[in-house]
Amino acid sequence: MGCAPKAEKFTTEELPIAIPTKGNTWIEGLDSQQDRALLDNGVKNWNPNKATAKTYFYTEAIGEIKIGMKAKAANTTTVNVSFNGERKTVKLSNTELELVSIASFNIEKPGYHTLEITGDDNSSSIDISEILIGGAATEEKVYFAKDDFYWGRRGPSVHITYQVPEEASDVLYFYNEINVPAGEDVLGSYFMANGFAEGYFGIQVNGADERRILFSVWSPFKTDNPKEIPEDQQIKMLKKGDGVYTGEFGNEGSGGQSYRKYMWKAGTNYRFLLKAEPAGNNSTDYTAYFFAPEIGEWELIASFRRPKTDTYVMRPHSFLENFHTETGNQSRKGLYSNQWVYDTKGNWHEMTTAKFTADATARKESRMDYAGGAEGTSFFMQNCGFFTGWTPIDSMIEREPLGVAPKIDFSLLP
Repeated sequence: MGCAPKAEKFTTEELPIAIPTKGNTWIEGLDSQQDRALLDNGVKNWNPNKATAKTYFYTEAIGEIKIGMKAKAANTTTVNVSFNGERKTVKLSNTELELVSIASFNIEKPGYHTLEITGDDNSSSIDISEILIGGAATEEKVYFAKDDFYWGRRGPSVHITYQVPEEASDVLYFYNEINVPAGEDVLGSYFMANGFAEGYFGIQVNGADERRILFSVWSPFKTDNPKEIPEDQQIKMLKKGDGVYTGEFGNEGSGGQSYRKYMWKAGTNYRFLLKAEPAGNNSTDYTAYFFAPEIGEWELIASFRRPKTDTYVMRPHSFLENFHTETGNQSRKGLYSNQWVYDTKGNWHEMTTAKFTADATARKESRMDYAGGAEGTSFFMQNCGFFTGWTPIDSMIEREPLGVAPKIDFSLLP
């Protein structure tokens, strides 16, 4: 708890840091379409008695923080503002956007802080374009999303790239396991298990009643529009498992995509196996297999042929991302364990060392809520939710070895 908030009338000069609500404020209960409006317009025509607006920012310094907002109200109204356990009632009577002083508070610890605004039964519609801050606690670095608000709202993506032991020859198979702890299976999460230089394979939370196993291979032709890909550079589907959808995709590169709707469960260990093998004629076949303990056998997701490619598994990695902006303020975490590669000489090799990296949203310091490391025999990745305590990007991390190679009869795979 800090000291009681001190009501003051601030000048613009006292509040030099403007935090746009477009990229840094969440209103509870919004669906994806409503959150898109918040992304486009900031807090606009919002009735504060219906929900709470939460704005997040990170300070490296401690001490006094002065807080205001650039806001207006349709009619004279009051809102309740909470910060670090202290509460202040603020009156808005201006009908044009202008500085509205809130109060001075005290910050005792560096890290993420949450400013909450709620109304009462008599509150009218308000707009808030920016939260304004100043004071001693803002004199060192303050982190928040300043631009690229779509990516800022999705939150940082994190990756771990596994170190293949030097004694391994060309990698034919890449094996991995994922366990998502209870409560960490947040809407919009992609727990990607088996990434490789030309695609990825993992599990997603797509909706309250929909989850997917996703496997994609990019075309060698660089475009975001699948229709532009020449025939000789298109990904060909060779086979697919029961209940698997296959098609093309765009937006983040283009290629062949497959997914199977499957209500995988938190707290359960799922197994992933990826095969990459040259097929002759300067092409490579990629095949993905999934093992759910509740089913008890390896199942085929799909097999794709990629032209203009002659390779085995390259750059084995995993990642964790959020693809729903409305859940960018909710933390999620995955455990990634038992990574092995099987080489062309018939030997298994365990991978216990990895490099932790993060995307542009993290690197430009729009978001600092990302972490990766090891917990016993598992690697972990965590992102979103505005937790304090990030892992330095490009850190090397190491888990404890298990020492027991997977027992898979490749000849029996579908």
